[in-house]
Amino acid sequence: MSDVTSVELKSLMARVPSVERVMASAGMAPLVGEYGRTQALAALRRILDDWRCDAQAGRACVDALGEARLVQAVGAALAERARGKVRSVFNLTGTVLHTNLGRALLPDEAVQAVVEVLTRPANLEFDLASGNRGDRDDLIDELICELTGAEAATVVNNNAAAVLLVLSALASKKEVIVSRGELVEIGGAFRIPDIMSRAGAKLREVGTTNRTHLKDYDEVIGARTALLMKVHCSNYAISGFTKEVALQELASLAKARQVPVAVDLGSGTLVDLTQWGLPRETTVRETIEAGADLVTFSGDKLLGGPQAGLIVGRRDLVAKIKKHPLKRALRVGKLTLAALEPVLRLYRAPEFLCERLTTLRLFTRPADDMRNTAERIAPALLRFVGEAFSIAVEPMFSQIGSGALPVDVLPSYGLTIRLASGKRAGRQLNALEKKLRELPRPVIGRIADDALRLDMRCLESRDETAFIAQLQALDTRA
Repeated sequence: MSDVTSVELKSLMARVPSVERVMASAGMAPLVGEYGRTQALAALRRILDDWRCDAQAGRACVDALGEARLVQAVGAALAERARGKVRSVFNLTGTVLHTNLGRALLPDEAVQAVVEVLTRPANLEFDLASGNRGDRDDLIDELICELTGAEAATVVNNNAAAVLLVLSALASKKEVIVSRGELVEIGGAFRIPDIMSRAGAKLREVGTTNRTHLKDYDEVIGARTALLMKVHCSNYAISGFTKEVALQELASLAKARQVPVAVDLGSGTLVDLTQWGLPRETTVRETIEAGADLVTFSGDKLLGGPQAGLIVGRRDLVAKIKKHPLKRALRVGKLTLAALEPVLRLYRAPEFLCERLTTLRLFTRPADDMRNTAERIAPALLRFVGEAFSIAVEPMFSQIGSGALPVDVLPSYGLTIRLASGKRAGRQLNALEKKLRELPRPVIGRIADDALRLDMRCLESRDETAFIAQLQALDTRA
């Protein structure tokens, strides 16, 4: 790429239209009307500056200075700049509670409640009965206690925050006893030992990675012990020669030694999932009934609600937690509370839960339903990917995700894309996967076993039409 001569450069620069002329053109009027003159003018100047840089480097295209081309370039730049960073996608990964894709989808009741508080004032901290200032926890703590059997409850912005707040409020400068086999790390390198350190608590490990006995706890309880803590190993499982202390045993010991027991359930569920053929997971109520003094769990995992961390348990302990300065820093806003309450209300009618709670509906979606979806979208997808690829409807295995029930899978159906030639297709599949991610509404699948797999579990009927329409609207041969 050679530099242009000064004479040539001067000739090229003479062709640059004036900014005023382009801004006054008929084509710019709609863009100014939509985005405003300030943004349109800035975009035009950036485009012309880029063209001048290209001209100096000898790679300028004079045709780009045409009025129509400039208006088109400004429109494209403004549209790209206006497009939000947070975008809806098609989750065809097979992971229902996908941390990177937003976890639980809210039911319609929660969405409507959020819209209501977004557009109207609400009694966030106003007691309508007394006319005085209220506590935002009062909006949902009675409902949470009803569903869990706890004496009191409070809500913060996620379960990690809940654990941090419990430790900060109850165990600062004191010891917390935890089995070595429960010192978990979850996504984002969140580790129980690290969070204890940040909370000012001293970790006291007992037992071994695979085996911990009741006497291990009993032998180290002392004057500086603030809590006995159990942590649900939600994102892994240890099998073989193992032993853990049941919560009932630990609670009996704790009561005798007058030390509270806190349980981090992680992906806490409020109902027995086995009634829908799903894997067994201990409920929050069962944990309370087994003797836990405090339980923390997530709102946006198995519960199927918004991102939140719930703390339930003894009234005196929850009261102390709520008085800690961190509680204000970690409290939730009106949008979370507005979404959480209707989700919790759905649990009052468990016979309708499978239909009304989006997360549970996706967990229990019939295999025939997913297979039929795959068959309906296969023709449009085949035209999109082109003749170089083959598409087959095949059985798959989904997973719950977000650390919940990590070793359990859900039988599913989806589309498998391979090279039509039967050859290995690493580079081509990566390019196709990228092409799907670059669609107006990105399609997110997964590559495994030399094939691109699109699991249909999370593609319900109301999104199926949009999925097909998007593919049909594109020029598949371009």
